[in-house]
Amino acid sequence: MTLKVYNTLTRSKEEFQPLEPGKVKMYVCGPTVYDYIHIGNARPLIFFDVVRKYLAYLGYDVKYVVNFTDVDDKLIRRAEQTGESVPQLAERFIQAYREDARALNVAEATLHPRVTENIPDIISFIQGLIDKGCAYESGGDVFFRTLRFEEYGKLSHQNMEELQFGIRIEVDERKENPQDFVLWKAAKPGEISWPSPWGEGRPGWHIECSTMARKYLGETIDIHGGGQDLQFPHHECEVAQSESLTGKPMAKYWLHNGYININNEKMSKSLGNGINVRQLLERARPEVIRYFMLSAHYRNPLNYSEEIIRQAESSVERIENCISNLRYRLSIAMGDEVEEQARQAVDHAIRLFRDKMNDDFNTADAITAVFELVSDANRYLQAPRVTRGSLETLLRGFTDMNGVLGIYAEPSTELLDDEIEQLIHERTEARRVKNWRRADEIRDLLTEKGILLEDTPQGVRWRRK
Repeated sequence: MTLKVYNTLTRSKEEFQPLEPGKVKMYVCGPTVYDYIHIGNARPLIFFDVVRKYLAYLGYDVKYVVNFTDVDDKLIRRAEQTGESVPQLAERFIQAYREDARALNVAEATLHPRVTENIPDIISFIQGLIDKGCAYESGGDVFFRTLRFEEYGKLSHQNMEELQFGIRIEVDERKENPQDFVLWKAAKPGEISWPSPWGEGRPGWHIECSTMARKYLGETIDIHGGGQDLQFPHHECEVAQSESLTGKPMAKYWLHNGYININNEKMSKSLGNGINVRQLLERARPEVIRYFMLSAHYRNPLNYSEEIIRQAESSVERIENCISNLRYRLSIAMGDEVEEQARQAVDHAIRLFRDKMNDDFNTADAITAVFELVSDANRYLQAPRVTRGSLETLLRGFTDMNGVLGIYAEPSTELLDDEIEQLIHERTEARRVKNWRRADEIRDLLTEKGILLEDTPQGVRWRRK
């Protein structure tokens, strides 16, 4: 089965065919770095990390760009409150974002460009739109003429009439049309700003992503992603700007993840029910958070509650217990042959995993493949004799899937006390039946793990080095 993705632009599943064979150019809107990222930010952070990893799993060379909005009204207001400069505030929360992303087992993006590093490119982009008659200066601000882009509304599937009468837009006499949006904002006294042909100012929000996607990935990219809340107006405006300038599609596939509710209520400041990632990590391990985020299809809404997190934790523990049992048996097993039972179990799980992931990154159903392998592995472990080759095959199956999903932690290689006692008991039994080879293997294994044995008339004693 080939990979199919749901394209917001066409409202349909399409076969994924990158612009250049074997390579994928992917841009996802990153955070506005004025505060710690919250649970709503964590969903696209984790989901698009999985998308990127699965594309790499399929053999694609993925160039993955996630921007930082490091100048914005929110940063300016927050910096005034904290007494920091905007760059100082932005740097503090960029570092916090990186720490939180690492804590959630999210791989670093190929590039993390910042708005402030790309001001000349943004100004050049805006000037290009002005030259084409698609933008105009008014009172030191520059606005985009939405009426010049006839397809405005095609991504969010709204027409101009709906936009005009169905959406509340703040009246601004400087605009030619209420739907026109700002590309460059004139600086207010004391605000951070940069010189431009239209006076001191700073970029509008929408223009930054159009500029950086084009600069770092090209005029048309394979995948543009983000949360459902960005579909309009942010991504709609990106489409209008980019395609007006280049005359080419901005992105071939548009992917948007659904909202997160908190205890069946919409997360909002007015309700005071927001949870940032740092608070979330105090309540649950990273693997549990990832499991929770991936337990529903990415386009569906997701509900957070303490009970749901506890259920996710139990599910993750079931996987980890199976992995631990496999590793323990591996430490004492012999034989390189791979038994047909183990081979078939892994082949079935990987085939199911790929089929589900190829169906629009259906992580919820892909997780069932992991649990099918857990069930098969547990049945195999009940056999009186298991082979090292079979155990290694089963473990590789789990590793392949977890390399994409990241929903369980690899167990510690340090032996626990009860595991040591079990091995000593097995060694004693091997010595009783004069299986000296097996007894020596267990002693060597324990020595390798830093466990020293002493045979005494009262029995075997052990201590750590």
